[in-house]
Order: sequence, then C-alpha cells, then structure tokens
Amino acid sequence: MKARRSLQKLALVSIALLLVAYYMYQRLSGPPVYADDGNSIIIEVPRNTSFDSLTQSLWDQEIIRDTGDFRRLSERLGYLNNPVRSGRFAIASGSSMHELIRILHQGKQAPVNLIFTNERELKDVAAKADRFLALKDEELQTLFTDSLFLDSIGYGQYDLMSLFIPNTYEVFWDIMPRDLISRMITEHDRFWDKKDRWEKAEDLNLTPRQVYTLASIIERETIQNDEKQRMAGVYYNRLQQNMRLQADPTAVFASRDFHTTRVTRYHLNFDSPYNTYRYKGLPPGPITMASIASIDAVLDLERHDFIFFCARGDGSGYHNFAKTLEEHNRNAAQYRANRKKRRQG
Repeated sequence: MKARRSLQKLALVSIALLLVAYYMYQRLSGPPVYADDGNSIIIEVPRNTSFDSLTQSLWDQEIIRDTGDFRRLSERLGYLNNPVRSGRFAIASGSSMHELIRILHQGKQAPVNLIFTNERELKDVAAKADRFLALKDEELQTLFTDSLFLDSIGYGQYDLMSLFIPNTYEVFWDIMPRDLISRMITEHDRFWDKKDRWEKAEDLNLTPRQVYTLASIIERETIQNDEKQRMAGVYYNRLQQNMRLQADPTAVFASRDFHTTRVTRYHLNFDSPYNTYRYKGLPPGPITMASIASIDAVLDLERHDFIFFCARGDGSGYHNFAKTLEEHNRNAAQYRANRKKRRQG
C-alpha cells in the first residue's frame, strides 16, 4: 500500500511539474500575438533604441503578452542589450516569443522598396527617402550640401542629381545616409555599364552627366516617349551649332516657379545659369530627375536636320518639328489655332 501511495504521489508530482513546465513553455515560447491572422507583423526599431523602450513598444502594440517573460527570455538568449539592433523586421503572426527574440537579436531584416520616380530637386529626393526609410530628410539634405563629402565622391551640388537613376531599390530600412549614397553610386555605375551607355555618350562627345542633364530637359518637355529621340536630336543640333537651347523647362526651373501653367517673359528673362534662353550650352546640372526612357532617348537620339519644335496644341501632348524658322512659324500659328478651337469647343 505504501509503495502504491508513493508511486501515486510521484506521479502527481511529475504531472504537476509537467504542467508547470508546459505553462512556462507556453508563456515563453507560445504565440506572442493575440491573434494568428496569417499576416506578418512588421516591427520597426529605430537606431539607438533601448531595450526598455523596445519592450514597452512591443507591449503597446500587443505583440508580447508579458514584459517580464520577454525580459527573462531575452536575458537567457543574450538579447538584453542597450541599444538593441535597429532595423525593420517581419515576424510571422503566431510566432513564439523565442522566435521573435531570435529574429530581433540576429538582426535579419525585411528590406523595403525605395522608389525614385520624377523628383524635381535634391530636397525632393531627401523627402522621398524619408518617406520610405528611417533616416530623416534633413540628414540627407545636410549630406547633399557637404562640399567635403561631395568632393570625396566626385560630385557637386549642381550635378549630384545625375547620380540618381529612377528605379525601385531594395534597401534596409535603417540604412545610413552615406551608405545610401554609396548604394546609389553602385546602381548608377551598373546602369551605365549596360546597353553600351558609356560608349554611346562618348560617341556624342558628351559625359554621362551631360547626357543626364539633357535628358532632364526632355523629361520636362514632353510626356510622349515615342518623340523623345527626335526632340533630343533637336537640342543636340542646337548644341552642335552653338545655338541657345531655349528650353522652356530650364526657365521655369531657374525661377523655381514650378506651379506655373504658362511660360511668360518673367521666366524667359530670369537671370540664372540654368536659363537656356539667356545662356548658351547645357545648364550646370539636371533640372529634374531624368527617367531611363529620357536618358536612353538622348543616347539613341534621332539624327535629323530639325532645329525647332512646337506643341501641337490639340491636347495630344505631341509636337511638330521644323527645319526652318518659316516652317516653325507656321507650326506656331497652327498651335494657336488649335488652342483657340479647344477653348471654344
């Protein structure tokens, strides 16, 4: 009888220990979220975040259920650090607390897509990076005006925009400003290494930065990709003949009157090296971020004898091209007639 009672007590103690162990396992390794909806949870940890701040944030977001358990398991796993690793982490819904801490501790980040499209100025580039990344736009803007840094990478404030090729880039959320610029240099060089772009620029007797600057004018001059090569040919002909480019978008950029709907004498007479109505040659740098289509249109520009072009005024977004001033004046008259017809209609 005594032996049987001893075995029963031993069995009860064992069951109790197993229940305690299971309870602790559930608390420490069970799902850290309240619901398993199948979606990943994104956790963004800014630079210089303390362990206590992270713990409070995870609690506030209802990602962990018990801050004490989180601290104890973090200490066991060597994650009790100050500051903790920064980054953007994807945690599968329903993951255990152990898995949560392991991902945060190892710093295995979920990258983000940084999308550059048609930013007008460097400040717009900084604002776009601020939108997607942890860095602040003022951090990049400070870097954009740091002459020592710009000298070190071989750029100046005027031509720095030509570094940025519009595209979608997969980067880490907490990337540092200088590392982002280094990445853009790598992507820039990779872009120019493709499709014989270096060689095509050399054949035009233009540097890649000059190609980009001319492409930026094309970018703001027409929305129709299928006429960009012809338009690039017009501007190239003017450069070859030592004519002023007389590009309306450069006058607008010079005055920074970006909301204007009509180019006036104010814009055309604005005194700035960017204003190609007043100064010959290309402006000192791009007037916007140039699309790949515009860059390639310059590199593969159409060889012709056109010197002038004029918007059709029919709402199509296309232009008429002319070889002589007389022909250009006829096109301009047609533009005015089309505009008048559209207003009356």
